Amino acid sequence: MTTVDLLRHLRLFVTVAEEAHFGRAADRLGMTQPPVSQGVQRLEQRLGVVLLSRGAGGVHLTPAGTELLPRARALLEDAQRFSDDAERHRENRGALRIGVVPQLCDRQVAAIVAAARGSGGSRVVIASTAPTGELVDAVTAGQLDCALVHHPALITALDCGEVLKVPRWFLVPEDHPSATAAAPAVRSLRGLPIATVPRSHGTAAFDLFVDTVHAKGLDPEFLPAPTERDTVAAVAAGRAAGLTTDPRLDAPGVAVVTMPGDDFALRLRLVWRAPGPPSDVRDAVESALGS
Repeated sequence: MTTVDLLRHLRLFVTVAEEAHFGRAADRLGMTQPPVSQGVQRLEQRLGVVLLSRGAGGVHLTPAGTELLPRARALLEDAQRFSDDAERHRENRGALRIGVVPQLCDRQVAAIVAAARGSGGSRVVIASTAPTGELVDAVTAGQLDCALVHHPALITALDCGEVLKVPRWFLVPEDHPSATAAAPAVRSLRGLPIATVPRSHGTAAFDLFVDTVHAKGLDPEFLPAPTERDTVAAVAAGRAAGLTTDPRLDAPGVAVVTMPGDDFALRLRLVWRAPGPPSDVRDAVESALGS
């Protein structure tokens, strides 16, 4: 019995076990009953154990069948996942794979993808979101063609573009005094925790952010917020302030506030493993952040 036959016969066994009836199992599988019965018998012969007891009262699992049924299901599920993953790789073959940090808003990610597709949308682009460390590892392993990651960050032997500054705006609870101040200042956030990505997302970038906050005269608690959704939720709940790259963000209970200067701009770099994507693609991705 080949591996393919084993999987096919396991599927017959699982279906019969679930239906507790050969006829119903055959109907579910779109087969006649004899091949189903014969397939289960061949599986039992291959294994050297009886999996199902057949009698006037129907079909029942033997002790061996009861023990082996979950493992049969697991093998079939693994085989299906393997097939699905292979199909995904076939569909993605030739696609440009780009990674981005979760601090970029949906509009910016869409702009990056549209720019990378090129004129007429001739290029297939797949975008994924992950922390900087995971993105660097994925590019190094060849799982991504390029990625926009935090700066500073350890990028090992990867090539990289210029440091890009993406403006950010503060998010504050709508009932916070800074929400309606004519000229809000960072120091007005004293006493309010700041929701931001965990340090594990980018150690060097996080430490730089903390140093910047302290230099502004604040010493807040930092609440872990892996995504912008987490940040917005914390701000709307009145638990924290946060930052966004989307000045158009519109959420109940949240106010978008402009603070002077660019000290809190999101600093990113595009990284790739040589030779990487064509230079026009890299230029398009970097330019899209300014759109």
